[in-house]
Amino acid sequence: MTSEAAGGTRLRALVTAPLRGPGFAALGEMVDVVYEPWLEYTPIRLYDPPRLAQRLAETHAELLICEADFCSGEVMELPLRAIVATRGEPSNVDVPGATAAGIPVLYTPGRNADAVAELTVGLLFALNRRIVPADRDVRTGQVFTETLPYQRYRSDLLAGQTFGIVGLGAVGRAVRRRMAGLGLQVIAHDPYVGEAQHSLAELLAAADIVSMHAPPTAETAHMMGASQFAAMRPGAVYLNCARAALHDLDALVAALESGHLGGCALDHFDGEQLPEGHPLCGRDDVVLTPHIGGASYHTEQVQASMVADDLRRLLSGERPAHIANPEVLA
Repeated sequence: MTSEAAGGTRLRALVTAPLRGPGFAALGEMVDVVYEPWLEYTPIRLYDPPRLAQRLAETHAELLICEADFCSGEVMELPLRAIVATRGEPSNVDVPGATAAGIPVLYTPGRNADAVAELTVGLLFALNRRIVPADRDVRTGQVFTETLPYQRYRSDLLAGQTFGIVGLGAVGRAVRRRMAGLGLQVIAHDPYVGEAQHSLAELLAAADIVSMHAPPTAETAHMMGASQFAAMRPGAVYLNCARAALHDLDALVAALESGHLGGCALDHFDGEQLPEGHPLCGRDDVVLTPHIGGASYHTEQVQASMVADDLRRLLSGERPAHIANPEVLA
């Protein structure tokens, strides 16, 4: 493959993913870019397959670089040279359909690992030092009540505690580096990574903090249920900056309400938000964020470089580093 279309003209890419930095500049040197990032529209604009196929045809694009648009159906009927999904897994792409059509599907695993790891650190500190209710006290003039803030907001140091990571992929490793640097003893469970030497049961029994970084699969669905929360140490803290599918939310609420767990922090929910009036929303031992782990300009820069590097490989006849269907290269 080359970066030229039929007739010797340069290939054109429709880019609906947010990209920036040197990688984006490198992409522009390889191909003509029609840049329409979905995050820059209010309200956000996500294409369904018919509309995405129409936009590809309108722009005469032979390459598609997307993050959240749905790539299936009519999209696979177009003569595309490649589809790139700027995601850890190309879950928005019909990979079997692309394979049947002979379209390589590239993706960007680990592109947001540092951003998610930093949010994990932030949530842990917010939870341990009770920053959210303390901030509310100041804003509402409730600093001096029946108790002093110095009484209400005392906490143990995180340094010296045991931090358990479930899932030692790119994000889990990024979290491990940060927690070790903060003076925590880090242990990990991951049946697919040899250096993660603890079983889940061993980790739950030993950890003061349990942090979820496993991928959402059939195997990991609700891997944290009532029995797993009961197996955690009394007063332990639960963090999930991965996916809500990893835990049974009702069981988590019950473990908090019983006083067995000391708190939790979550960055994702089924349906992307909690129902109004959910029990977690009224608890001061809970910190909630709306799926913002990867919301970093750094993520956009990293994924741009990954996209440019792998497209350069693909168009020069080399095997891309991250391709979901390498069989199409044959």
